[in-house]
Amino acid sequence: QVQLVESGGGLVQPGGSLRLSCAGSGFTFSMYGMSWYRQAPGKERELVGTITTAGSSVNYADSVKGRFSISRDNAKNTVTLQMNNLKSEDTAKYYCHLRIGIRRYWGQGTQVTVSS
Repeated sequence: QVQLVESGGGLVQPGGSLRLSCAGSGFTFSMYGMSWYRQAPGKERELVGTITTAGSSVNYADSVKGRFSISRDNAKNTVTLQMNNLKSEDTAKYYCHLRIGIRRYWGQGTQVTVSS
């Protein structure tokens, strides 16, 4: 079955960096675009960014442009979210996301807390 497993969250000070990873299994990883979402307490889940199958194109939410970077390694079935210059408003649970047809799959999420 499809599985998405995130890792790499934690507590970081404002201005710091974190790198999140998502490992996919149970599907042909290289055939699907992958996305990262986040959800802060009391807010709706929002799209952070999406990377195409070969990684040739990435789209980002305006709120993270210039600070976050998404990449993928199809040989290792992983997608990575590099987060730099983190701000307190980036505090959220971050989720890896996959859509296959009409079905959507989510990882369990990893918490990112930006605080001094």
